[in-house]
Amino acid sequence: MRKIISIFSTKGGVGKSFLAVNLAASLAKDFSRKVLLVDLDFQAVGDMANMLNLSPKKTLADYFAKFKGEASDALHIREYVEPHICGLDFLPGILRPRQATHIEENQISNILVKLEEVYDFIIIDTGKAFSQSSFAALNNSNLIMMVLTPDVISVYQTKWALDMLQSLSFPLKMIKAILNRAESLGGVSWQEVKTALPVDLVANIPSEGKIVGLSINNRNPVVLDSPNSRISKSFRDLADNLIRNDKLFIEHGALKEMLIKFKHDAATQPKNFWLEQNLVEPLFQEKEEVDEVIELKKKIHHRLITELNLSHLDLTVLDSTKIQELREKCERTISNILAEETNSLLASLEVRKRLIKEIADEALGLGPLEDLISDPTISDILVNGKDQVYIERDGKLELTSKRFISNEQVKQIIERIISPLGRRIDESVPMVDARLPDGSRVNAIIPPLSLVGPTLSIRKFGRERLTIEDLLRIGTLDEKIRDFIAASVKVRKNIIVSGGTGSGKTTVLNILSGFIPDNERILTIEDAAELKLRQKHWVRLESRAPNIEGRGAVTGRDLFRNTLRMRPDRIIIGECRGAESLDMLQAMNTGHDGSLTTIHANSTRDVITRLDSMILMSGVELPIRAIREMIASAVNIVIHTARLSDGTRKITEIAELVGMSDDLHIEMKDIFIFKQTGFDGSGKIVGNFLGTGYEPSYLAEIEMRGIPLNKDMFKQ
Repeated sequence: MRKIISIFSTKGGVGKSFLAVNLAASLAKDFSRKVLLVDLDFQAVGDMANMLNLSPKKTLADYFAKFKGEASDALHIREYVEPHICGLDFLPGILRPRQATHIEENQISNILVKLEEVYDFIIIDTGKAFSQSSFAALNNSNLIMMVLTPDVISVYQTKWALDMLQSLSFPLKMIKAILNRAESLGGVSWQEVKTALPVDLVANIPSEGKIVGLSINNRNPVVLDSPNSRISKSFRDLADNLIRNDKLFIEHGALKEMLIKFKHDAATQPKNFWLEQNLVEPLFQEKEEVDEVIELKKKIHHRLITELNLSHLDLTVLDSTKIQELREKCERTISNILAEETNSLLASLEVRKRLIKEIADEALGLGPLEDLISDPTISDILVNGKDQVYIERDGKLELTSKRFISNEQVKQIIERIISPLGRRIDESVPMVDARLPDGSRVNAIIPPLSLVGPTLSIRKFGRERLTIEDLLRIGTLDEKIRDFIAASVKVRKNIIVSGGTGSGKTTVLNILSGFIPDNERILTIEDAAELKLRQKHWVRLESRAPNIEGRGAVTGRDLFRNTLRMRPDRIIIGECRGAESLDMLQAMNTGHDGSLTTIHANSTRDVITRLDSMILMSGVELPIRAIREMIASAVNIVIHTARLSDGTRKITEIAELVGMSDDLHIEMKDIFIFKQTGFDGSGKIVGNFLGTGYEPSYLAEIEMRGIPLNKDMFKQ
């Protein structure tokens, strides 16, 4: 089997070219294989030639210019190949950046088909962007090797690239991972990397900086410069594996059938299909190119402000029709301005479309955040100054390639978000907490309090209301926990849901509220309205921040006191975070059974300490005994939620408060716990929800109400 291997990574600096050179050199020298090394990295021209101490005069671009990709066999290209003393042949793609425009995808495909008749191995450095040349290499390879380093950013970038390749119908079984600089001090362990990725990790290249540095300075592959080093041995082991293990490679015929089908499907998509798939997102990978694009955006943005008089336009007073008309006019103006530019980056139609959209978003919308806001799979958007935009998806943080033009633009976006809400942010008021009309929560903080520039956090409001069946399906709880918490709500037990930030407390609180009978009057109190109850007799109350003059604030405690005059059957507090904790405990102790709330805590036991602290910090002078007695008599159940290392959220513990001892210790008994047993093949945590053997004290009360509950669920 002829073997074409693409070495790929969307992140720079991971050692992709270094790995390709040494793997090719080892295959040629140590195993006497006929090897062709092809350099298609058009953003790092000359790096591979320097590593090999070669000075090529001809390139693949020259070959295509002469033969137009129509040579009858591979012999014609031999005069364009530069031989190396170790036995490999080197073929550079280009020597000058302008040559890149003369290389087309079909030309690369045609020549690779011819070259595989001559060589045992063809190893291609594809570059670090999804481009025409990289797609040509990937489409004609039968093994893709993803290179990454042991750091979180590299792992996230690799997962993003794998998702992209899967969306393009490349099967995961033809993609393998190589961990470069393994065992680096402070790096992520190879076991963690292996768990995080859905593909096999076939090689760990050790970190030997001094040896690598000498080989690069000597312009000699490390397998030749230091053949007895650990890093050289790892390359020989990898080369030997590629020779012996044909199962690493996929047959060309099978792959081509998949790709033909994908291309047929893509041909039926709209013209902006590739744009919508974000394939142009990584086009600007090098810092110089990114800076060039940002400068171009600044230039066009300034012209827009002048030509459309945007600086005097209040977008908040325009209706949707007027905004759409303004956007169309804006996009036409941007297109006309781009037509006057001669920048080489604008040669691609997709890039021009992307720039038009991004500049219009920045002028009239939320700039780089527009696509993130509309993406339903994203739960959080976190902006750390102009250069870092993170998102949370499926419980995991990801660094996006989005960037702002400047910190001033970040501040303008923040003002654009909060000004319709009657809020402001400046040096006198450098922090703001607000809620968008769709329910999303917004927090912003600017210099001098933020040292990284304007910082924005958006917790998106879930449009779908999760049901108990949804939580069962995703493994947040199981049937016995479902039955138990439903019974606890129905017999009016006071319940606190605890957990860390983003652990799913509000979701569980919503689920608990769903078990409240329809004939009861429910009052909810929240700082930012997130609860979504299904009952009709539901009164929603939301606290209010002070106005610009610092007046008019209405706290959660103010609202709570008022609810006691509103004849509630149930009181639900979105989150206890201050003095309202004391009022809640008093209400629970004075006839308002069945109250629900959430609290930030690390475990069920920490809930007691948190309540103590919040009550004492509110300024109320109560002895600790009085506070503890109030907690012990008011709270029945604590349900603890957690976000686990794989991003999933689960109920990890349910405990009952059973009384207070003479030494002021509140005793708690675990009823259910989640016990982790390991990981599955996709890296997801596997475990079981277990009973501890303790039966809740109010089990007889549940039976008297006629609520069916199997006692066997509590058995250890």
